[in-house]
Amino acid sequence: MIPARVIKPQRLTEPPRDIVVIGASRGGVEAIIGIVAALPLSLQSTLLIVLHISPTHAGLFPAVLSRAGPLPAEHGRNGTRIERGRIYVAPPDHHMTVGPIGFIRLDQGPKEHHTRPAADPLFRSAASVFGGERYGSRVIGIVLTGGGSDGTQGLIAIEQASGLAIVQDPGDARDPSMPMSALLHDNPDLCLPLSEIPGVIIRLSSVSRGSA
Repeated sequence: MIPARVIKPQRLTEPPRDIVVIGASRGGVEAIIGIVAALPLSLQSTLLIVLHISPTHAGLFPAVLSRAGPLPAEHGRNGTRIERGRIYVAPPDHHMTVGPIGFIRLDQGPKEHHTRPAADPLFRSAASVFGGERYGSRVIGIVLTGGGSDGTQGLIAIEQASGLAIVQDPGDARDPSMPMSALLHDNPDLCLPLSEIPGVIIRLSSVSRGSA
């Protein structure tokens, strides 16, 4: 495993980190299912997911995630206020971002990294809305398996807003390109095999209460 920097112990205990944004591409279906299947119904976090996937199959992905674990999953809809204990998946051909006070926004702006949806717009918006001094920061950004470099710049934005950055161990990824890009251009807090990522999400959300 490629080691990430050694972080201060309080970085893994500061409450709450209950906004989890995930980006993945090739191999991402299996990786995301693996994370979702290991999360409990009592999870006090919101998951927002961008997956590069064929539009033909993208419509089925929320139903697949709902079957894989106890948390309900749905496509993000414009104007929906995010709720804890739910999973929101970016719909085909739309960037999904988070607006002020936690409302989902969808748009068909320019493709990033030759794809729409892309992880970077979601990551940047989460850092802006839930990061910094006001929230201190509630965001966990996770880059999983996939080709290209999507998620790298967004992960940097999350770290700059005091969020926590996690990268899947490239040796554990079906396609190591996205994790390697994040490691080469950023200095994430943790580089972990997929099997260890759900435990971090659970640990950091267990102290949070109330609505998102």
